[in-house]
Formats: sequence, C-alpha cells, structure tokens
Amino acid sequence: MTNFLLQTKNLTKYFKNQKVINNVSLNIRESTIYGLLGLNGAGKSTVLKMIIGMINPTNGKILFQDRDIKQSDLLKIGAMIETPAIYGNLTAYENLKIHTLLLSIDEKKINEVLEIVGISKTGKKLASKFSLGMKQRLGIAIALINNPKLLILDEPTNGLDPMGIIEFRNLIKLLSKQGVTVIISSHILSEISQIADDIGIINNGTLAYEKENNINENNLEYIFTNIVKKS
Repeated sequence: MTNFLLQTKNLTKYFKNQKVINNVSLNIRESTIYGLLGLNGAGKSTVLKMIIGMINPTNGKILFQDRDIKQSDLLKIGAMIETPAIYGNLTAYENLKIHTLLLSIDEKKINEVLEIVGISKTGKKLASKFSLGMKQRLGIAIALINNPKLLILDEPTNGLDPMGIIEFRNLIKLLSKQGVTVIISSHILSEISQIADDIGIINNGTLAYEKENNINENNLEYIFTNIVKKS
C-alpha cells in the first residue's frame, strides 16, 4: 500500500467566473521529491497556495496524512511560494529569528538552517543587499526553520548560479533521505528530471500527467511538449 503524505481530490478554483484550476488530483508519496512541471501561468502556484491555505479552493479537498487537512497541519509544512517573504531591513539571522519567536522554535535552529542553505557567513549584511540567489537561499531557510514534514518550493532555483543549483539539488536529495517530503514546482525540465521521484504536469489548470520518474530527460521533454501542443 502506498503511503501518501498529501493528496488533492478534484481541486478546483474559480476567480470570478474564470476556472483557473480544474479538478486537480495530486498524489504526493511520503519521503519523496515531487516535481510539479508547467509553463509559467499554468496554475502551479495557485495549486500550491491552496495547499498551504493562502487561498481557498472553490471545490475539492486536500488530504494530509489520509484526512482532511487542518489548520494545525500547516505547522508541519514549510513553503516558499513565488518570491521569498523576507524583510530587507534585517539580516538573514534576524529574518529567521522572527520566525523562531512566532513559532516558539529554539533560536539555535537559525545557525543550522543558515549553514544548510549556504548563507551562514552573511553577518550584518541586510537582506536588501542580497543577490537574487541569496534571497532564494534565505527563503528556503525560512521554509526549513520549523523542521517541516512537507517542504513546498515554488521555482526555487531562480537566481541561482550553476554551482548554487548543484548545491540545491544535493540539499533536496539529502532532506528527502532524512524523511522530508518535497514538492518543487518548476518549468525547467532538466532540473526536475534529475531529482524528482514523481512528476506531475499541469497545463491550463489541469493535471495532464502524473507518474513515477523512470524516464530520461529527452522523453520528459517529448511528453511535456506534446501536452502543451495539444492545448
């Protein structure tokens, strides 16, 4: 029997009279990396926002550990959706300290996650002076601060240089081995093909494909291109 940490059942979202998400049913296996692919504007971020409660679905349900998701479950989820939510007038450490205070987390956790994401030596430098890649790293650190069972990252490699992408890839693989379930949304097929255990493709608000990742990059490109062309 497959253990699913998270599932969505016929998740649907209307904005006014426009249906932007159409009966999306995701199946996220526990302790795996799930790659959510789609063109910009396909609906990936909207689905993720519904999962973490930023917006409410019009129809459908979200299951967390085989039951309807509750407000308390959000404390087990770390997320970075779209741009990282950081305070530019604070240092990386100070940004994380806000979250430890809000969530009653030991302050010792701050240095641990800063080390994990590779920005432990930024010192008194304000986040407003960070490069785009450094801001992405800080956003990931914030998502990790509460030891999440589920980590949701929306386009996390934006702004990272090639070495940063390799380091990120190794980090995600390590977290998965440690039991963290990870959802990564992206439009970069080559990156997702290297790290994802399962792949879902959203096109025009509909889940057009969901399977285990036992295909090579060229096949994934072929499948993705055909899905987009058909629409």
